[in-house]
Amino acid sequence: MFRCAFLILFLALGNELHLSHATEVSVNNTENKLCLYANLMVNFSVTYEVGVNKSETVIFVLPENVTTEGSTCDNTTSTLKLSFGDGHSWAVKFTKENKTYQVDTIVFSYNLNDTSVFPNSTSNETMSVTVKPIIANVGVDTYYSCKSKDVLKVESVIQTLYDVALQAFVINGSKSDTDTVCSADMPSTTVAPTTTTVTTTAAPTSTPTLPTPTTGKYSIAPDVNSTACLMATFGLQIGYKQGDKVETINLVPNMTKVGGACRANSSDLILTSDTITIMLTFSNDGKKFRLHALNVTVKPATGAPVVAANTNMSVWVAAVGSSYMCNKEQTLNVTDTLTLYTFELRVQPFEVNKGEFALAEDCQADTTESWLVPIAVGVALALLVLIVLIAYFIGRKRNRGSGYEHF
Repeated sequence: MFRCAFLILFLALGNELHLSHATEVSVNNTENKLCLYANLMVNFSVTYEVGVNKSETVIFVLPENVTTEGSTCDNTTSTLKLSFGDGHSWAVKFTKENKTYQVDTIVFSYNLNDTSVFPNSTSNETMSVTVKPIIANVGVDTYYSCKSKDVLKVESVIQTLYDVALQAFVINGSKSDTDTVCSADMPSTTVAPTTTTVTTTAAPTSTPTLPTPTTGKYSIAPDVNSTACLMATFGLQIGYKQGDKVETINLVPNMTKVGGACRANSSDLILTSDTITIMLTFSNDGKKFRLHALNVTVKPATGAPVVAANTNMSVWVAAVGSSYMCNKEQTLNVTDTLTLYTFELRVQPFEVNKGEFALAEDCQADTTESWLVPIAVGVALALLVLIVLIAYFIGRKRNRGSGYEHF
């Protein structure tokens, strides 16, 4: 039997996870002048072993309170090291060449012996993963700015960076007011998804006003030579509250990148466009699968990104080896400020064979509707029979009352 548990390291209200804080640090050189600056948000998702063929996944964030011991500043190389918790660290290595600098690597180390974060771990080692993000050609005396999400996946670790402001090789001990903006934040040359703004204080769960979104077909495979291990089709619309306004936005399939991972007891589908990033996490207990967690980021045309998640869901439930289908519109309240609307939904996150959906288990809405017609027909026939019988008995009674005797 497999199971997947999601643990949260930081304060949440009920089952809702609002990732809204940032980690801000400054590092001084030997002359006590600012040489490194960072203000950013980082989410971690780590899958680890808890037994034979058993694993768990924890989701946590880089906390606000970190230490910078081990950070270094030199003329051509610098390292920002942020340590937190019981033996965890996140380190960024910068190199400078002429008038620009770049990030060479990010090294994330996590201590599996920390039972408060990794309960029931079969290992007590400190593991490290190294990734190389696309942060390059940052002008000296500018800071790197990127509000968009950057999802970095290696092995069993997913790191998500957003709202990033980083400056290395600070000149004269003062953070620059000029930024080098990442390409993801640059204005797109393609047509942006339609957004409707409603001036109202109603909750974002109100009926969307946009047209029904286009149905997209999404799949992920272990490698380029393999068939799909996860398949999904659906139209997706998001309603979110920003200040006193409620807005809705559609996910546009042909402007969306697909990513994710398939594991024995959990699978992730990550969809990323210029304005929307959504990670759907499915769990598998050996008999049933379900949508267990959602992590959504919407980047409006104006204002700060809207980020919300729920890691304690149990929807889209079906038997492992089958698919889940719901043609009718479904509403998923992720948080009190963000709601998903799905249309023509069909998903199969486990045991996909030959790249085809297995027999589907219908949602309650579809099942209810499928019975409405035969029930209505049955009721109509019953009423018709009743009317005929009543007419027959009334006719017989009248005939008896008006009868006469023959001689």
